[in-house]
Amino acid sequence: MAVNQVVDWHREGRRPNVVILGAPDRDRVRTELQRLRPVIAATANIVAEDLTFSYDFNDQRFDLVVVLGGDGSILQAARQMGMSQSPVLGINCGRLGFLAALSPDDFLSVWPEVMRGGSEVIDHIMIKVTVFRGGEAVADQLALNEVAILRGAPYRILDIDLYADGHLATRYRCDGLIIATPVGSTAHNLSAGGPILRRNLQAIVISPISPHTLTYRPVVDSAETVLELTVTEPYDSTSVVVDGRILSSLHAGDRVRVERADQTFKMLEVPGQNDYRTLRDKLGWGGSVNSKNAVD
Repeated sequence: MAVNQVVDWHREGRRPNVVILGAPDRDRVRTELQRLRPVIAATANIVAEDLTFSYDFNDQRFDLVVVLGGDGSILQAARQMGMSQSPVLGINCGRLGFLAALSPDDFLSVWPEVMRGGSEVIDHIMIKVTVFRGGEAVADQLALNEVAILRGAPYRILDIDLYADGHLATRYRCDGLIIATPVGSTAHNLSAGGPILRRNLQAIVISPISPHTLTYRPVVDSAETVLELTVTEPYDSTSVVVDGRILSSLHAGDRVRVERADQTFKMLEVPGQNDYRTLRDKLGWGGSVNSKNAVD
């Protein structure tokens, strides 16, 4: 289950050790870093600044990783931390920003409260993706958002067999298949018609892309279920894509295992943020809601 943890540095009465990561080659990231750096440094120890996503976390855990950019930058930060996941606070210098929900101005408002211990660390599930070929693991990766099997050219239907805990569930005939975490449910899964999952749910969602049979609908399953996928006749360009990056091409006989990872993605929850407010703001769910009378 998701775990709420009081921030360590406040409990221990010390300044937090902070790593700042930022999207490379973005003028706004550099501008905002210049503005925010002295604010962070006044109450925290800045251990490293990395605007190339090349910092080696090397099995070290820090009190906080501040990420400037968009959701793609946070996905990259999660990938970069690997087995050494540390709490993340995202500052949105991009566009939509489901994960990087704080604007730079919002950050200036909430940072003092964060330093006073007014935030909790929320654990979100991650999944481990492993590609087996001839019984040997040939590629593996942690995923925060999703794993997808995408057909590539030629643009014909794929046959994808899905096994759940070792039992054949179904054979999908579709353009591709997405397995998403709750955090990733608002990404590729949403655009493919899958449901939005509350981010603290211990669940995954399986969403076929353009299924040949309309009775194939997205399925929500327990995060503890171990899934395996095989493609009967993959094309040369059929690939396993993890958080938007190709992990491996698929050959006939390959098996893709998707299971809950031991690691969790740790987000710092700040005052005034919640899932429904993010959905209202980012997806334009305001409707006729009077923001002055709305309850966060």
